[in-house]
Amino acid sequence: MDAIRITLLQTDIVWENKAENLRLIHNKLKKLCGTTEIVVLPEMFSTGFSMKSQELAESIDQETITLLKSWSQTFQLAITGSYIATEKGRYFNRGFFLTPEGDAYYYDKKHLFRMGHEAQHFEAGDKRCIIPYRGWNICLLVCYDLRFPVWSRNCQNDYDMLIYVANWPTSRRNVWDALLLARALENQCYVCAVNRIGTDGYGLTYNGGSVIYSPKGEIFTSAMDDAEDFASATLSLKSLQEFREKFPVWKDADAFQLLQPE
Repeated sequence: MDAIRITLLQTDIVWENKAENLRLIHNKLKKLCGTTEIVVLPEMFSTGFSMKSQELAESIDQETITLLKSWSQTFQLAITGSYIATEKGRYFNRGFFLTPEGDAYYYDKKHLFRMGHEAQHFEAGDKRCIIPYRGWNICLLVCYDLRFPVWSRNCQNDYDMLIYVANWPTSRRNVWDALLLARALENQCYVCAVNRIGTDGYGLTYNGGSVIYSPKGEIFTSAMDDAEDFASATLSLKSLQEFREKFPVWKDADAFQLLQPE
């Protein structure tokens, strides 16, 4: 498939209230049925960036993922974002990519936000996840991962689209904007990034900045600041491949290997 349509769903998040956040997201997804193929939700979309991992975590078989899988099939949308997950007594900030065909992919956030004490409540993942979907290869990363370009490096065009889901505070918005643009340019890929709005339980404020960049650094679409909003764009795989052939900087990229912890 050449073209794919993706929608960024920039939302406020009701602090640590999964039931209400799921209800609100369900209503938004219902309205998007038939208009797009992928919907991107913010990081920890159902709770906010809470450190109450033991209280709020769910396995992939519990309510949050079960409902999202059902809605993905009902509304014929792939849904991606992150939530607080547990597995074998361990806790993760877990990215998910759920398809209407019934496939499910998961990515555990690699870089835990030191200044927010995330590592005291969650464990870091150690594997990137490249998702094959409708002819595209998609890399899903979470928030603080954005600051570490080695982790997102697109060696030999491993992926075509880079998705970031985040709770990125207003005070560091300039960093968000600059690094998203850089990731698109250095990796010759589409970058689709969703951030939340509103105020969380710690008093931190968020003003959005959800955006889609082209591989040339052009803004395809963006959401309004300080507002619940959605932004959609149709992306062309053919256009990306032609640009990579015409301007093949990837052929001169430095080779390296990421070492996994023993």
